[in-house]
Amino acid sequence: MLAKTFKGLEEVLAQELIELGANDVQIERRAVSFRGDKALLYRANFSLRTASRVLVPIKTASLRLSPKGKREKPEDLLYEVVKGIEWSRYMTVDTTFAIDATVYSETFRNSRFVTYRVKDAIADYWMEKANKRPNVKVTDPDLFINVHIGGEQVTVSLDSSGESLHKRGYRVANTEAPINEALAAGMLLIAGWKGQSDFYDPMCGSGTLPIEAALIARNIAPGVFRQSYAFEKWPDFDAELWNDIYNDDSREREFKHKIYGSDASFYAIQQATKNVKAAGVARDVVLRQIRLEEVKGLEDEGMKGALILINPPYGERLASNKDMELLYSKIGTALKHQFTGATAWIISSNEAAMKCIGLKPSKKLRLLNGELDCQFNKYELFQGKRDERMKG
Repeated sequence: MLAKTFKGLEEVLAQELIELGANDVQIERRAVSFRGDKALLYRANFSLRTASRVLVPIKTASLRLSPKGKREKPEDLLYEVVKGIEWSRYMTVDTTFAIDATVYSETFRNSRFVTYRVKDAIADYWMEKANKRPNVKVTDPDLFINVHIGGEQVTVSLDSSGESLHKRGYRVANTEAPINEALAAGMLLIAGWKGQSDFYDPMCGSGTLPIEAALIARNIAPGVFRQSYAFEKWPDFDAELWNDIYNDDSREREFKHKIYGSDASFYAIQQATKNVKAAGVARDVVLRQIRLEEVKGLEDEGMKGALILINPPYGERLASNKDMELLYSKIGTALKHQFTGATAWIISSNEAAMKCIGLKPSKKLRLLNGELDCQFNKYELFQGKRDERMKG
């Protein structure tokens, strides 16, 4: 199987799979391959926090042209590979299907063209077998088919997830540019969050980081909010096994601390409150409207030892460079004077503004937030001067 993820989260996803009991876990490009049984397939969809989808490859083949001069075209080879799959194992002629094609190839430049050739191959397979064509259905099909072409190799997979796994189902309200749920969970796991302390997000927006922090702290599976998965429509779907996995709460744990989120925007706190309630974590998450510079010291706020994660605006839309520099300078001031003694992580694509924080990060990572290449920096907020602390 292959669990897909986002750039920079591969190692976190691999660790998640190992903890689920997966075998032969191997890190790939924005993905992790692994082996396991049907129960693991279901559990991976239900429990993985940093995956976007889980694929089951059914055919891998070379699309390299014959060296003997045969007049084959790459698209014809693709057609033959797909048509040669025994589709009756996975669907009937009445099964609706959708195709998602990803192409990294000099030979195939257009993913839409790949989609058409794959669709034709499946249709012709059924015309020969049943004298009838199955229907393509873009929204809510019975079968999701994934086609990946890398160089001269094609892999055809069944997508067991359907809608991307980052869409948990608890988001009922949005602010502008909310952070992806899987990325939020990945950031928390990279930061070592397991619910061992208080947590604070002083720019919480619609509440994604506090909600994901609460789910991790109590080890609640992120899939508990989802309405459905693609594998539920497969011919070999085991309803009893899935029911057992879905209703098993034996992995959940106690959480004795608090998760705090604040934002300068009253509207953001309104939206975050709706999402927190929808996620069922209101007992663990405390929200309030307050500007960053108005927050007292962590000890005064009752958050001593809290892990801090911040996803500030990046300035990609309307804000001027001076506005961003001033905002990030305020973040730096808060870290130095209000959050002393804590550990903070900040993500941003605005590298110039990040320099205005005025602190030296103890760790720098690269993550992708949507299409934006971001820095994810860790700051150890020592009391006194850092050099003196290091000597001690």
